[in-house]
Amino acid sequence: MRRPLEGVWNVVRFNWHFYVGAGSGLLALAAATYFSPATWQLYLLALLVPGILPVIVSLLVSYYVYDVSDLYRFGWLTIDPGTQGRMANIHAGFDETSTLLRQRFAQAELHVFDFYDPDLHREVSIKRARAAYPPFPGTITVQPQALPLPGASTDYALVLLSAHEIRQQRERVAFFKEIRRTLLPQGRIIVVEHLRDPANFLAYTIGFFHFYSRATWLQVFRAAGLEVVQEQKITPFVSAFTLQVHGNSS
Repeated sequence: MRRPLEGVWNVVRFNWHFYVGAGSGLLALAAATYFSPATWQLYLLALLVPGILPVIVSLLVSYYVYDVSDLYRFGWLTIDPGTQGRMANIHAGFDETSTLLRQRFAQAELHVFDFYDPDLHREVSIKRARAAYPPFPGTITVQPQALPLPGASTDYALVLLSAHEIRQQRERVAFFKEIRRTLLPQGRIIVVEHLRDPANFLAYTIGFFHFYSRATWLQVFRAAGLEVVQEQKITPFVSAFTLQVHGNSS
């Protein structure tokens, strides 16, 4: 069970350097506005408001996505809670979901894989997140192109808000080819991502460049021999793709 405000609090505490910098700049601008002659105050206010607004909007969107929406309650996930199949949860070092998945799918055979590489994933926010959240028991550190699962053995592979951390297109394709190798004939891959789209630009401004477009993801899936069997918007800011091996019947 997630705590109230856990999502937005994580955004702030793992990225506090950004908020300290932004807050310091805005406070300095506010002070300059207050002590400036009246003729200058209107111009400074015109700078202050656009500076404050993106910070407020991003926090409100983060609260909505990570604390209010159905994202972490998994009501959108079309998997029978009573499944006894093999489920792989694959993340990039910050695992908010394995405990929740274990609670929802208590009878599933859950395997958790972490492809975090400190030489590649150097964002200080991920390091802080890893320090705050201990690994789920039994988590195995892996390379994205080498999952320790037999071929045709997995019912469900979940890649939740993590695949975008693989920054090279060819490596993303190789990653999804490797997941495809592990799938049973009727197996499914569930990918959840923010997209580089207008909604996420309005929410995160230039931060949306950390994400990839819908077209880019579709190219990756096709190149990996996968096809989309369902696409849904969990929120206007988060999309879920359900994939199967190309050519397999639903």
